[in-house]
Amino acid sequence: MSTNHESSDEEPLSQDLVFDLLSSPRRRFVLYYLRSESESMQLTDLADEVAAWEYDTPVEELTEQERKRAYVSLYQTHVPKLAEAGLIDYDTESGTIRLTDRASDVDEYLPSEGGYDIRWELMYLAIEIICVVIYVIGVIDVGVFAAVSVTVSGAIILGLFGLTTIIHYLSIRQREQRLPIELATDDER
Repeated sequence: MSTNHESSDEEPLSQDLVFDLLSSPRRRFVLYYLRSESESMQLTDLADEVAAWEYDTPVEELTEQERKRAYVSLYQTHVPKLAEAGLIDYDTESGTIRLTDRASDVDEYLPSEGGYDIRWELMYLAIEIICVVIYVIGVIDVGVFAAVSVTVSGAIILGLFGLTTIIHYLSIRQREQRLPIELATDDER
């Protein structure tokens, strides 16, 4: 039996629900870890990773009791709650878990170490304004810019948007790979 809550007509998550979901370090760890994985994974493997984070030890050195505590807690409480909210897809028959697209709804509430987040809407607005100025200068042939043709203006505009798109993509990839703030050492912050 699969628990899949992805659909395009779902209502946005309320802020209260998001805060409730993220109030548990285990649920935050689950979201961080699944974000760093590109594929679905087994609940047992996820429980091992969560336990390793909690006990600050390599997975190979975990005791059976530490593994079991994390597994039972995830199985009974945390995974069902995240699945019910639609942040993960959990197949109860196979025990596989994967992050859904809806999980990005909680990204702004998950602090991570290092780096900074660019306000991309402002970046694109600034580029749009620059592009309009470049285009207008190219069309009306003003002063030293009279030599700038509409073709050159178009190439500059496309180049700006292309470069910004690449930087935006790389920024998202880098953010997805950052450690959760709870796990970052003082040197990494």
